[in-house]
Order: sequence, then C-alpha cells, then structure tokens
Amino acid sequence: SCFLLPASCFLLPASCFLPPFLSSTAVRFMSVEERRARLAARHFLSSPAGGVEEVAKRLVAYHSTDPTTVYLSALARIPGFQRSDLDAALYDRKSLVRVVGMRRTLWVVPRDEVPAVHNSSTRSLIAAERKRTARMVEEGGIASDGNEWLHHAEKRTIAALRARGEAVATDLTKDVPELAEKITFYKKDGSLLGTVGMVTRILFLLATEGKAVRARPKGTWVSGLYRWAPMEAWLGTPIESIDAVTARASLLDRWLLAFGPGTETDIGWWTGWTKTHMRAALESIGAIPVEVDGGPAWISAADEDGDPSRPRFVRLLPSLDPTTMGWKQREWYLGEHEASLFDRNGNAGPTVWVDGRIVGAWAVRKSGEIAWELVESVPAARIAEIEIEAVRLGEWLEGTVVSPRFASPLHNAIRG
Repeated sequence: SCFLLPASCFLLPASCFLPPFLSSTAVRFMSVEERRARLAARHFLSSPAGGVEEVAKRLVAYHSTDPTTVYLSALARIPGFQRSDLDAALYDRKSLVRVVGMRRTLWVVPRDEVPAVHNSSTRSLIAAERKRTARMVEEGGIASDGNEWLHHAEKRTIAALRARGEAVATDLTKDVPELAEKITFYKKDGSLLGTVGMVTRILFLLATEGKAVRARPKGTWVSGLYRWAPMEAWLGTPIESIDAVTARASLLDRWLLAFGPGTETDIGWWTGWTKTHMRAALESIGAIPVEVDGGPAWISAADEDGDPSRPRFVRLLPSLDPTTMGWKQREWYLGEHEASLFDRNGNAGPTVWVDGRIVGAWAVRKSGEIAWELVESVPAARIAEIEIEAVRLGEWLEGTVVSPRFASPLHNAIRG
C-alpha cells in the first residue's frame, strides 16, 4: 500500500493514443461552415470549371454506374456544356477512361490516373472475382473445372475483341459460344430469382483485370449498353503496373485535396480499403490531422490554408454525383434527410443544393417537366434560383426523361 498512487497519475492525454504518425500538438478545428465553403470552391459549385477533364481531375473521378450521371455532373459545373464535349474526351481524345475502381464501382477517371486507380483498388478485386465466377460456372453445371473454363473463355473473348476492334456483348457471343451460357438463380423457397449471362460476368472480370474497357455506347447518352474494346488497344499501351502502396498514397492525396477533411470512416468507405492500407497511406503522404464535428479527420499536407468565403450557389446535382457521394458521414451537408434522399443501399438520388448543403430532391416527370421538392426551408430568393436551374436543366434535356438507376424515396414521390 506504500506504493499506491492516485489514479490521476496514470492518466494520459488522448493524443497519446493517436496513430504514431500524428502529432500530439493541438489540431485545428474545421467548422461545418468552412467545410461547406471548401466543398463549394473545390467542387466547382460556386465557381465554374473550364472543361470535363478539369472536373475529373479535381474531383478524382466521375461516378459512372448510371451513364447519365457523368453528363449531368459535368452540366452542373461547366457553363455551356454539351454532350459532345464529354463524348469527345471519352471516345475521341480518350483523355477520360471508364474503369472499374473503388468498391467495385464504375468510374470515369483522367487517363493519367488510371494506373493509380487500378493498382490501388481494382487489382485487389481480381482474385475474389475470379473465384466467384469460377464457382458460378461449376455450380451452374457449365463445367466441372470453373477455373479452366474461365481461362479458356477469357482468352477467346480477348481474341474476338482484338479481331473486331470494338463489339457489343451480343456480337461477342457469336464469336465465343461460351459467353452464351447462362446461370439461373433461385430463392430459398425454390422460386426463380433470375439469370445471369456469362458474357456479363466475363466482361466484368476482364474490365477488373484491366484487359477490356467500355467504349462508346451502342445507344444514346442515357444507354448503359456499351461497346467493348481491348484496354491495351484503347490506351495504346497496357495499364502501367505500379506498387500498390504508392498507388494508394497517390489516390488518397488527390482525394484529400478535393474532399478533405475526411474521417477514417469517410476514407475507408470511399476507397474500400482496409484500415491497415488506409492508415499506411495517410502516414505515407504525411496527412495533417484536424478536428471536425464528427471527430478526428485529415487533410492533405499540400492543402492550402485559408479562410474560404461563405459559399453561395444553387445546383441540381444528379443521382450518384461525386460530391453527394463523397463522404460516408454526411450530416454536415445532408442533415437528417438520408432516408428520403438516399436508397437503402446508400445510393444518392438527384438532389437540390443551396449554399453547401442538400435542401431537396428533383425528378424528371414523364412529360419532361423538371419537378422538385424541398426538405429544408430556403429563402424566397433562393427558391427563385432553384426554379431557374430547373428551367435550365429542362432546356438542356430537350424532353429526354432521365430515370436514375438508384432513385431515392423522395425522387419517386416527386416523379409520380
């Protein structure tokens, strides 16, 4: 008992438990207002972008799961934007490339960033995707050795793509009979769940492996039916192989410059990386710790210090817009409206933004009318600006009815 000391003697400051690469000195607090101002300036919402490549470079990538998102995200940020501007970048200059990337999601990224995305995120998906597809082949009764069947089918598909230059899936099934195979899935009660064509699985696997790329769609700009091409022929060279650690550091630094401050929850969700990989990347780039309402967060070491002016803008952003989908902890710009503005899987529907926060949703009705509804009160002057944006969007669509693949409950209610 002579050696008992007060419990306070053993208390250590919280900074002692921070990851070792973080400084124990006091960290800067970034308010919600400052974060909204940074979002407005860095995402080309309070000031215009010069072109589709500039938007992609600044925002790291466009979401492309829904083909219309890329066009509407560009429209919201680029004065005078036309669909041909994006088409030229994607299919003529090929300065932007559609690739499978973070979280098995489809993105449009700058051409020179394809290696960073592929090596940091996509390459780690390959083994699991191959295993899953091989198992589907075996369980579907297509072949007893799924891996052997898969190797043969991939080899023949690449050969067919090289021979054709570009081809849609239906053309490839004529050249490669294996691609015409289908697998039927059933529910636990024995009822039919659906079927998956092996052409879909093989092409997705080839895209994940960086061997095939989605080229110009067969239909209009709203179509997700793409032609396919060999990646090496499309780029003129194979995707450069770089160390995964280096690739993750490069990608994370770019993300922090656009979306920082970001919490571990934000970074881990957006990248799909493990905590070990994420924290190693944060240490590698010398990320600077800050504090936000949600707790500890990080910004890039190259981040410019300053006090951004208060954001002022009104925008109608599409479903899955990269800004709306940029963070997992969204309360600072979304409030308590996630249940009405996102679907059950966390996919954002079309949203109305005013001054750095989401205030409502919009939809295109069958008549072509742009309708919208607010979930927060907005000054009358800003309501007039929302109406102007709705008219501008309607004129640009020229009667095209855009139906997002991932619609929110409020979007569906507005659309009717």
